[in-house]
Amino acid sequence: MDNGTHYRTCNLCEAMCGVAIDVQNGQIESIKGDDQDPFSHGHICPKAIGLKDLHEDPERLRTPIRKNADGEWEDISWDQALDETARRLYEVQQEHGNNAVGAYLGNPNVHNHGAMLAIPPFSGALGSKNRFSATSNDQLPHMLANLEMFGNSLMFPIPDIDRCDLFLCIGANPMASNGSLMSVPDFRGRLKALQKRDGRFVVIDPRRTETAEKADQHHFIRPGTDAFLLLAMMHTIFQEERIDPQTAEQYSADLSLLRLAALPYSPEEAATVTGIEADQIRQLARDLADTPRALIYGRIGTSTQAHGGVTTWLLYALNILTGKLDRPGGMMFTQPAVDTVALSGLTGQAGHFGRRHSRVKNLPEFGGEFPASTMADEMLTPGEGQIRAFVTVAGNPVLSSPNGRRLDEAFEGLDFMVSVDYYLNETTRHADIILPPTASLERSHYDLVFNAMAVRNVAKFTDALFPPQGDCRSDFQILMGLGQRLERLKGGGVASDLRWRSLIALGPDRMLDGLLRGGPYGATLGRLRGPLQNAAGRMDALLPGKNPLGPLLKITTLDPQWDHLPKGLSLATLRAAPHGLDLGPLQPSLPERLQTRDKRVQIAPRRYLQDLPRLHEAFQEALAGDATGDKTLSLIGRRHVRSNNSWMHNSQRLVKGRDRCTAMVHPRDASRLGLRDGHPAHITSPVGRITLAVETTENVMPGVICIPHGWGHNRSGTGQSVAEAHAGESINDIIDDSQTDPLSGVSVLNGQRVSASPVPSRRSRKAATA
Repeated sequence: MDNGTHYRTCNLCEAMCGVAIDVQNGQIESIKGDDQDPFSHGHICPKAIGLKDLHEDPERLRTPIRKNADGEWEDISWDQALDETARRLYEVQQEHGNNAVGAYLGNPNVHNHGAMLAIPPFSGALGSKNRFSATSNDQLPHMLANLEMFGNSLMFPIPDIDRCDLFLCIGANPMASNGSLMSVPDFRGRLKALQKRDGRFVVIDPRRTETAEKADQHHFIRPGTDAFLLLAMMHTIFQEERIDPQTAEQYSADLSLLRLAALPYSPEEAATVTGIEADQIRQLARDLADTPRALIYGRIGTSTQAHGGVTTWLLYALNILTGKLDRPGGMMFTQPAVDTVALSGLTGQAGHFGRRHSRVKNLPEFGGEFPASTMADEMLTPGEGQIRAFVTVAGNPVLSSPNGRRLDEAFEGLDFMVSVDYYLNETTRHADIILPPTASLERSHYDLVFNAMAVRNVAKFTDALFPPQGDCRSDFQILMGLGQRLERLKGGGVASDLRWRSLIALGPDRMLDGLLRGGPYGATLGRLRGPLQNAAGRMDALLPGKNPLGPLLKITTLDPQWDHLPKGLSLATLRAAPHGLDLGPLQPSLPERLQTRDKRVQIAPRRYLQDLPRLHEAFQEALAGDATGDKTLSLIGRRHVRSNNSWMHNSQRLVKGRDRCTAMVHPRDASRLGLRDGHPAHITSPVGRITLAVETTENVMPGVICIPHGWGHNRSGTGQSVAEAHAGESINDIIDDSQTDPLSGVSVLNGQRVSASPVPSRRSRKAATA
């Protein structure tokens, strides 16, 4: 590696910040923000500096390892590892059927274009219907709403923060997350710019988060009651006739359904349940409706709850009713260089829901995946279809999925388990074989997913900065090698083997080049732009409203600022622009970009209307409820800017400082429950108990307990000494995996009830036994 400064992208969260890495004699000397990056403009968060620690971590696995007969780990060659893994998986499937092997994909995969391109062929070779991922612990309700309302599960509406004048943020903390389903480097700077142009930023959250501290206004809301707030806002908008005129004209029939849905939820009654005053609810609705460039955005707090599906639909519906969808300053759609929405539509992968249901709990699949909350059920429950072998790829579900102790039990009882991971962690310790991939600076990088969720259209590619350390292989090589071997064992012939050889030889970067060239800004589409426009125009005249070339007609009229380059966009173009390319602000794209049958937004899908009686029953119970004497608390999670789920805690730079794994409670709750600031407390649920130091703070509303996500490095048999020294406890050890949103299948991670009690001191224990 040449000495000097090299420009790359940090891939440790969704923000895609540009970094300038100074390398001397093969070692990283410093990591700074890239001032010339057109998207991040020099901004980075502490995680970016941690790239050095992750790259150099001596405890990162660098060669395949296998558990021997004595339970000890031993190094093996790649041929041994891949051959044995494929053989063991094949044997389980031969004896018990293809579905006897399960697979889990963690969220780091979506930061890795090589993994993303290898997963489909690998999954095809595996041939199992028992697939799981982090989706059902995160953004599943958003993807379902995308599918139901816009016709494609990947068609995410994105906040146009750089042009809005009112941003209502509910259940999200972008100051810590750098955006979620909203790739937004330097959120703090963009928020300052919003406020400088006399815009307002309002946060609605059970905790006064880091984001709420910077907001113009913050409202506490009781966990799990967001749907009632949104319906009361909708009630106000209908009652005061504040519907956007264009929406009223286009969706008159559907508006009647929404009016009826909102009718029972007056702001006065919603105030009783949510904790937000009726006048404030009305004002939120009026401000959203009356501010031309405004939006309402919700994330993890609104999606991972008992009514996550309906709540997410209502967020989308409020933006539509007030005329904030597909308009500058509102919620808009990206036009990325690799158009995942158009590609998925053309290949029949726009999404599907409920075609099958899980064996044990009868939970619906989404896009071919079952909810992660039922993984343990499928492994522990005997019978036909029981999972007996498992594959994890870049995931640690023992810490990141509900009821981690039960998952420990489930993984330990498998016949065989393999993990693609470069750490011996709480999940991979159960594996028989671990296949370590290259670290992020040892492979090329392009964000296939997060460019499709960015607040501005951008594109950037970076080659690997360092050669692979030790005997690592890339995720692409590992998954393709496994897939090829599995298909051979299953009888794939010469044609099959040639196909695998061709894909492996092509590699992820040349595949990416083809996607870029065929994309909306690409060299191929650039040459075809005129003919496509002519053909689409003629088709539109013949089939008005049903033109299959409609999306192409929209794509081919785009005129980004760099579109006059002779060859258009390709991998070579991006290599020649080491800081990345700015493709311009988000642009209105409806109805052409829609993939619904009638090219209309579906604002009142039947699926959501059918779930309203369950929601109303919960509302009535909350109105009638009496919390007097209730000693339980409502559990919510939290995130810190130095952390991302469970896999960054082996960096001393990122975990140093005061203990961040604490149980936050309001002083009033601490007093009534006998809890003391800084002293340990037992937090107990029907599925488990953890012990954490109490942090009393008025930054959480009364009745709430807040515990961070991703900790719990106190299990034996792992290989991360720094993480173990800052172990904390896993919030998922007390989250009941039987609680899911029946509409969407998403795990209920926010709003479960737990109890908290002080840990008796040694003196009090002696007195009790005297």
